[in-house]
Amino acid sequence: MTDFSSLPICEFAFPGPLRDQLVAAVLDGSKTSTTATLIEYEIEQEELPSVGLQEVVVDSAGKGVAIIEMTEVRQARLAEVDLAHAVDEGEGFTTVAQWRAGHEEFWHSADMRQAMQDPEFTVNDDTILVLQRFTVISRLP
Repeated sequence: MTDFSSLPICEFAFPGPLRDQLVAAVLDGSKTSTTATLIEYEIEQEELPSVGLQEVVVDSAGKGVAIIEMTEVRQARLAEVDLAHAVDEGEGFTTVAQWRAGHEEFWHSADMRQAMQDPEFTVNDDTILVLQRFTVISRLP
């Protein structure tokens, strides 16, 4: 595929060190899953991803670096996230508790609360998540 301009954009975290870390993990193959809260899709009025969806991963500068394709999409409560999903996020988590602590830190951050337009935004065991698995189908020059 040489023209990817019609594909939706995939942004991991916010521009900066965390996005750079996550994009590097996508590119080196260690990140093959990702997580979002269902409410993010509702607030952004964005359709949920589906198997077969292709997206352009962008770095902190907004440059496309890879095309990924969704291979699995499911919803689960925060309390139901499994170890395989946590490990496959490529952030070095070895337990679900580590994964959850890292994600709660992100979800409770000032940047996320601003994006959610809710200074009190929080998650709990019953928060519905969108768990996605993907594969890199092309690296971009």
